[in-house]
Amino acid sequence: MSATNGAMTAPDLFPRKTAILLLATVACCFAANHVAARLAFENGTGLLLAILCRSGVALLILIAIVVGQRHSIRLPKSSVRWQILLGLMITIQSLCLYSAVARIPVALALLTANSFPIILALLTWGLGGARPTLKSTALMLFILSGLVLALDVPGKLDGDVSVGETWWQGIAFALTAATALSVAFWVTDHKLAALNGSVRSMFTMVVVFISMIIAGLGDVLPGGMALPDATPGWFGLAALVLLYGGAFSVLFISVPRLDMARNAPVMNMEPIATLLFAWVVLGQMISPIQMAGGLVVISGIVILSLRKSA
Repeated sequence: MSATNGAMTAPDLFPRKTAILLLATVACCFAANHVAARLAFENGTGLLLAILCRSGVALLILIAIVVGQRHSIRLPKSSVRWQILLGLMITIQSLCLYSAVARIPVALALLTANSFPIILALLTWGLGGARPTLKSTALMLFILSGLVLALDVPGKLDGDVSVGETWWQGIAFALTAATALSVAFWVTDHKLAALNGSVRSMFTMVVVFISMIIAGLGDVLPGGMALPDATPGWFGLAALVLLYGGAFSVLFISVPRLDMARNAPVMNMEPIATLLFAWVVLGQMISPIQMAGGLVVISGIVILSLRKSA
């Protein structure tokens, strides 16, 4: 039955093994997308161009879904400003995450950006939501301790490990990406939850796409629209677009059948896959103590996700 003619029957769920395999594949594709982005940036590709191409493909996919499912695209007036804010937050998140990926090891950028559940919990509390429980607070501290190890903060503060301004910029960009994503989730949950998911995502990508065009025309980021200057850059740009577009479409189309409340923690394998791909493709390595910290971060996030979905 069409969505415009009444309630649609919920599709049958995939067998759990199939759902987990599909989510693991999607997580690996997202991980490879970030590694491909670093490859593209190292070979002259502009940051704005990468996001423009990626968001353009995602937008085409979403338009096809919305048209195919015959959803209404009329937004309530009260939702327009929140929808624009959501789009701007995803724009900032995309810009900052790719900026971090361009400056520090890809796995560390992803681990730092994945601290967003902590920021989201504090933001929700600060805006009148539920106060984090003692167990949730303990898990947040556990995740933060892992992040401190993953970034090898003690060694850097003691001067045992030399870092430059670029490293600190990368961490700042990753934390900003986490903050923007937290705001995006809050807006989605508290102001736009009534909107159809595909319609909401389509308008979000419209804002991202238009923002990149405006930023490119205004030369907001010098070299932001630069084309790759070597073959690996073209390969990286093509790969990030295909990987992101493919993973995005598979995930979005399959979500109703994936039992996300139960299986979503599988997506937290993305930083681990990123670590492997960055080592194979880029030769990036992190120390054993940083690996241990990364496992602490991922474990904490998985536990936090499982508690919320229980």
